[in-house]
Amino acid sequence: MAEPGGLSSREAATRLASDGANLLPSGVPKSRLAIVREVLSEPMFLMLLASGGIYLALGDRAEAAFLLAFVFVVIGITLVQEHRTQRALESLRDLSAPRALVRRDGCEMRIAGRDVVRGDWLILHEGDRIAADARLLEGRLEVDESLLTGEAVPVAKRPLVPQPSSHEASSAAAGGSASPSDCLFASTVVTRGVAVAEVTATAAHTAVGRIGADLAGTVEPPSELQQRSRALVRGLGLGAVLLAATQVMLAWWWNGRPLLDSLLSGIALAMAILPEEIPVILTVLLALGAWRIARRQVLTRRVTAVEALGAITVLAVDKTGTLTLNRMAVVELATADEGFRPQGATSLPESFHRLAEFAALATPGDPFDPMEQAIQDFCRRWLAGTEHEHAGLEPVFEYPLSPDILAMTRLFSTAESGIHLLAAKGAPEAVADLCHLDPQRRAAILAQVDRMAERGLRVLGVSCGRWLAPASADADEMDWPPSQHDFDFEFLGLVALADPTRAEVPAALAQCRSAGVRVIMMTGDHPATALAIARQVGLSQRAEVITGEEMVALDDEALTRRLRQVDICARLRPEHKLRLVRLLRAAGEVVAMTGDGVNDAPALKAADVGIAMGERGTDVAREAAALVLLDDSFARIVEAIRQGRRIYDNIRKATVFVFAVHVPVIALTLLPSLLHWPAMLGPLHIVVLQLLIDPACSLVFEAEAEEGELMERPPRQPTDSPFALNRLLPALLQGAGLAALLLAAQAWMRFNSWDAGHSRTVVFCVLVLDVMLLILASRGGGRSSLLSRRGGNPWLWRMAVAMVLLLAGVLGWPWLRGLLGLAAPTLAVLVAIGSLMALCLLWLEALRCLRKT
Repeated sequence: MAEPGGLSSREAATRLASDGANLLPSGVPKSRLAIVREVLSEPMFLMLLASGGIYLALGDRAEAAFLLAFVFVVIGITLVQEHRTQRALESLRDLSAPRALVRRDGCEMRIAGRDVVRGDWLILHEGDRIAADARLLEGRLEVDESLLTGEAVPVAKRPLVPQPSSHEASSAAAGGSASPSDCLFASTVVTRGVAVAEVTATAAHTAVGRIGADLAGTVEPPSELQQRSRALVRGLGLGAVLLAATQVMLAWWWNGRPLLDSLLSGIALAMAILPEEIPVILTVLLALGAWRIARRQVLTRRVTAVEALGAITVLAVDKTGTLTLNRMAVVELATADEGFRPQGATSLPESFHRLAEFAALATPGDPFDPMEQAIQDFCRRWLAGTEHEHAGLEPVFEYPLSPDILAMTRLFSTAESGIHLLAAKGAPEAVADLCHLDPQRRAAILAQVDRMAERGLRVLGVSCGRWLAPASADADEMDWPPSQHDFDFEFLGLVALADPTRAEVPAALAQCRSAGVRVIMMTGDHPATALAIARQVGLSQRAEVITGEEMVALDDEALTRRLRQVDICARLRPEHKLRLVRLLRAAGEVVAMTGDGVNDAPALKAADVGIAMGERGTDVAREAAALVLLDDSFARIVEAIRQGRRIYDNIRKATVFVFAVHVPVIALTLLPSLLHWPAMLGPLHIVVLQLLIDPACSLVFEAEAEEGELMERPPRQPTDSPFALNRLLPALLQGAGLAALLLAAQAWMRFNSWDAGHSRTVVFCVLVLDVMLLILASRGGGRSSLLSRRGGNPWLWRMAVAMVLLLAGVLGWPWLRGLLGLAAPTLAVLVAIGSLMALCLLWLEALRCLRKT
């Protein structure tokens, strides 16, 4: 049984060991066997098999054995890449796993949802996703159970006696029927209230666990970049088949070569054309990029969001907790005649006791909101030992904050029969409206609010009242008035709170401006407070602010025009934020938006990149968002944008490299047949080149450092693609120039009667060394010399060492040299290789200079 303060840590550990982790059935990582099966079904592998079979038919067993041995090399490389990617994704999943607030050993602690066990006491607040099936012990809740029942209306929950068994409750929910009102179910969401509940079932024993494993996880759809890459690979694959068939006919009919030799040349061409590295680039760079971003306190919940980061043009941020520290404190009380500031004071004057008393009564005793926590902390300190302190007093009814009335009212029973005490707090204008003040008094209060807000303070109004209930009415069956406006209130005064700004925000905002990212503040605060904070951090120097009420009066076209001139949006409700996001996107902006509440979820989903708060955000907001700020800092968003740009740049560089390196391979495979030359490259040569090309794509470019001017250039266009012709043209020119030089060298060597072995040695060695030149050219673009030391990349020297070892093995091992049809290098061969490398370097440098100009 649960102890009075929940379980002990020891008992929880025992139950976790016996019952297992609180995890629903989910997809397991791909096994090594599954990865091997995928490799065996790849077109490249099938072509290797076909080549090996043809070599066997020709009686060339050594060539066949080498090709089939390379299959195991490919499988090994794929296993390493998959392991790296899977490890990064598992790290992200561990970070994004739901967490739960529980009471153990008499203390509240936050633990991973997987560690919740039977008997744990859950402390639930608005926005929490319930970690396990549970029975409500204290408090009242409204819970969204649509995941189980399909009903969108939240269900009211309250403790019952006696309590039904968890089996009955779970069965009722699984069947879609009404559930007992004290039963809570795993994966449902608290939409209102604070409560304590005891866990009755975990993992597969919960209602959602019995419905089926399909509810436990979803398959992430491919991103636009992934879809484009797949279309490109399909198109090139089809072209490879057609050209390979043409190559077979040319070699067989045009050159009169044997059919099997012609098939080998056709397969070699198909292998040269097929860019099987493109899917590897996207998978590895996006997954490991998301892992790198997570190390900077930004959790990527959907890997596909990484590619959108570099295109963000508008960043819509909340004020509290993002631009500020979210450490609210009451710094001033004000009535119509005087004010009180706690700094340096030793006691609270009697004239402020009622204001503090009713501010506390209007606030939940165990609040989740930082502002309400600050109010309770203030009142506990300054009202301690007075008659105005009401510790533990619970309301009999309350009116929550609503879109129509930005105030909340709580009703308390008194010793006088039928008399109820009213305590209300909220936006000063809303509270003043509840008090039905005359225009002069109302104007004076709002002027007082403006003066406080101009100092960056967040201001609330407080009022009190008394209400006589109908005679003989029972509290549980009371016919409460439908609206807060049906009561008579007395305005007591104002409570001002301050939240200091984060020290790193001004520098981060300056980076956004230099990067061409516009920052818009979207807050529920008073316009003057929002403007004061914006000026403190340097967000905007414009004096104009638009409010939610003003937005309602504007149509979409007028509001879009207004947004071009306004950087601060105040007094917003969630539906206002959703409308703003949609309008900005309709205007062609790529929008990132921050949110923390249940009601922010629609706007987070509507944004191109939804960003939830990790510390103060609700589970619902985190699940709707693509990114989660683990420490709620605005500077982390800017860092994520920086990393997103770096990742996209590296995808583009890797793509340029792949296309550049494939062009000379294609030319050296196809053109000799047209020119009646002996075959220069076959399947064996291409698979050796793949030993360098594949790691270059997945390792070298993934580790590439950012460009120096990364955050000084405008965001890329959403339609920009690394596979667009204008992006690939430099790669095609690089590869075409190298191909022309190698073909010209082959023609010169044939003219000078070089034998095929030495000619092939020169061409193959230069092609291998060109891989390194193309890596340098692709990473440097048109901004730095190929041979300059730009940034630190630990994989560059490793690639250089691998290249040297590969050439040493190919040229120094007679068996392998003969297998590839190469000859031992002579002085003339070395001179030819050196001369060609110098020409290749000059060609790439010339292109770099042309791009720079």
